[in-house]
Amino acid sequence: MYCIGWCCIAALLAYAALKAWRPGSPQMLPVCIFWRLTGFYCPGCGGTRSFAALLSGRVWKAVVYHPFVPYSFGVGGWFMLSQTIERVSKGRIAIGMKYRDFYLWAALGIVLASCLIKNVLLVCGIDLLQ
Repeated sequence: MYCIGWCCIAALLAYAALKAWRPGSPQMLPVCIFWRLTGFYCPGCGGTRSFAALLSGRVWKAVVYHPFVPYSFGVGGWFMLSQTIERVSKGRIAIGMKYRDFYLWAALGIVLASCLIKNVLLVCGIDLLQ
């Protein structure tokens, strides 16, 4: 997981560098098929917007669009930082994050709660993703 984490970080840095190099490129968001067919948001709706908002430093906007994305950045970031500190110190500073089922259950709860809240607000006339 640690090596995969570094590969993901490298990919994110490459993406950010490409966006900085081509700032005028149009931002095309994919259309959600579930939303197109039903008029309701799927559990993943808002994830791309949240990711883009987080990369541009708009953390609150990222939480509103889809709270799972900032959660995964936080948990993943702490995992990478703690594992790096433990490996560099050769185990003398044993703070490496360990796997717990709670992290997955929390992620599932966040995704389901986000989907439910977005759809309830949508029925009430408040669209969080616009």
